[in-house]
Amino acid sequence: MRLKMENKFSKKLKIRNCLFFISVALFTVSCSTTKDIIYFQDLQDVVTGLTSDSSQIVLRPGDKISIIVNSKDYQLADLFNLPIVTHRVGQNESSSLSQSQQVSSYTVDSLGYIDFPILGSVYVEGMTRGGVAASIKQELISQNLVKDPVVTVEFANLCFFALGEVSKPGRYNIDRDRITVLDALSLAGDLTIYGRRDGIVVLREDGGVRQAYRVDLRSVEQLFNSPVYYLRQNDVVYVEPNPVRARQSTVNGNNVRSTSFWISLASLLTSVGVLVSNLID
Repeated sequence: MRLKMENKFSKKLKIRNCLFFISVALFTVSCSTTKDIIYFQDLQDVVTGLTSDSSQIVLRPGDKISIIVNSKDYQLADLFNLPIVTHRVGQNESSSLSQSQQVSSYTVDSLGYIDFPILGSVYVEGMTRGGVAASIKQELISQNLVKDPVVTVEFANLCFFALGEVSKPGRYNIDRDRITVLDALSLAGDLTIYGRRDGIVVLREDGGVRQAYRVDLRSVEQLFNSPVYYLRQNDVVYVEPNPVRARQSTVNGNNVRSTSFWISLASLLTSVGVLVSNLID
């Protein structure tokens, strides 16, 4: 009788140990998944990044900018401003067209120049918005054309693209001197739960050469020191899908909608059932 009780206790202990190891395995997988989705895992109390002037967006051939000159003598300042263009943007039920107005823009030519009123050709390639404004202001003053000019420069067609596992993929305008990968992802609604935090790819064309850079959002040091932390015009930010999303894209992928998922689950449950049955017997 005593031996029978000891065997029964031993079997129960084996079952508990088996269930314990299964629980530990599931917990380990869960922890691993959590680590894959947390940003900035190496965050320290003080982190320094790139702050050089080279991080500012500079103009390249094909870019468009708007330039507005203001002065106390507005009639004189208007000589240096392009006309305001009216665009038809839609049509309602009464067949009347709605309209919007915007300032005409300058296009940087293949040699890096724009054709500015009175001043003629002005070289702007490689310059920031502030640099262009300062250069034109200096020319207006040095040639005694305008005594107190205020020059405002805005980007007209600069943009970047966000693709892949982001909430709102698409084309986004650049309206500031610096824009980072984090800015881009924020504008695109952040990564989805299926986006790889270590699988951010930035595609860039520089000097006719196309390059791809990989960014890991889990590492602050790697992110801040990446050559693509500060984006440029026409950069493409692509977020790779994690294995779960990749499997869902196939007909026979291991997901809840696939036959293989249920076969695997049934096989696992059968194996566990047989194991438990053998332990009890």
